[in-house]
Amino acid sequence: MAATANPSMHMATANPCISSSRKIIKSSTASFVTKVKRAAWSRLTSSSHLSSAQPFFQNSTSTPARFEKVVTKAMADASENKPLPGLPVDLRGKRAFIAGVADDNGYGWAIAKSLAAAGAEILIGTWVPALNIFETSLRRGKFDESRKLPDGSLMEITKVYPLDAVFDSLDDVPEDVKTNKRYAGSSNWTVQEVAESVKQDFGSIDILVHSLANGPEVAKPLLETSRKGYLAAISASSYSFVSLLKHFLPIMNPGGASISLTYIASERIIPGYGGGMSSAKASLESDTRVLAFEAGRKHKIRVNTISAGPLGSRAAKAIGFIDMMINYSLANAPLQKELHAEEVGNAAAFLVSPLASAITGAVVYVDNGLNAMAVGVDSPIFENLNIPKDH
Repeated sequence: MAATANPSMHMATANPCISSSRKIIKSSTASFVTKVKRAAWSRLTSSSHLSSAQPFFQNSTSTPARFEKVVTKAMADASENKPLPGLPVDLRGKRAFIAGVADDNGYGWAIAKSLAAAGAEILIGTWVPALNIFETSLRRGKFDESRKLPDGSLMEITKVYPLDAVFDSLDDVPEDVKTNKRYAGSSNWTVQEVAESVKQDFGSIDILVHSLANGPEVAKPLLETSRKGYLAAISASSYSFVSLLKHFLPIMNPGGASISLTYIASERIIPGYGGGMSSAKASLESDTRVLAFEAGRKHKIRVNTISAGPLGSRAAKAIGFIDMMINYSLANAPLQKELHAEEVGNAAAFLVSPLASAITGAVVYVDNGLNAMAVGVDSPIFENLNIPKDH
């Protein structure tokens, strides 16, 4: 979602004093100050503006023909090729690859919408077994209502790629997966192959978003989690980000940015969030700091992660107690309101924009402030403290 500056942010020009004794001196001084302020404001707005790129059309030979029905554009048109007022989140001319979008109600979809609203071109990587359903729903208009952007237009997706981020290359794929009927008809879906396909199709990207996680034993306490289940959670939920960044870095333009999604269970105990998932999120946050250094020094790419509050998405419902966590947040967070996916999307748009050009290696909390709480104030223990509540 494109942000616009509050009118009060614009610099006002002071009127010169017209007293008879100092009229000439103060008029000259005011004129000089006005010019300095205008010059400073000009530098500020120009530093955050990115010129619009012309629409890019290219046929792909690496993607099945059925995707041609949903190939659309998310680039700004020529009439928008001018500076926006205020201090906008302006991603016109930028191309983003969002890994892990399989429906229209998760954080990945919300991030894609916010980036599109800011002018970015959208590429999506969808888990192979969910690809046909996602592509069919998109083509038949089932997502049209949720594709609506703030200006009334629809988010448009340039291309959808099949992706399984658990496998780096075709050599890593076991035979039972290669022959699985849910993978039949799809090709070039390992991380390395997808990066090569994007390079072939578009040459480069500017933004990489990691919005995927999986723990096959997430319902089990950590003490009951098997080694296989634990390592599977780490592989799918944290190392997949390392792999994606490793393979996409060579085609990321300098000054680009990458975002992943984490959860407060990385640093606080969340009973029921098991199977090694809390460990995977802790790993993801640690890797974010290391990757920020390595990608920043080698490729001038920023790397951050968003610690998002609970959302009742289809993926989150697999945990089994997401509704309880949403209610807990409503009762205990400093801001007693529902967390909307678009709030996470907007934070992501800011973090990958030039406005956040000095932010990297950070864990940014978008959770109504729940991370700051040390206790649950809805406990009967605190009933006599007269804590303000939103009734």
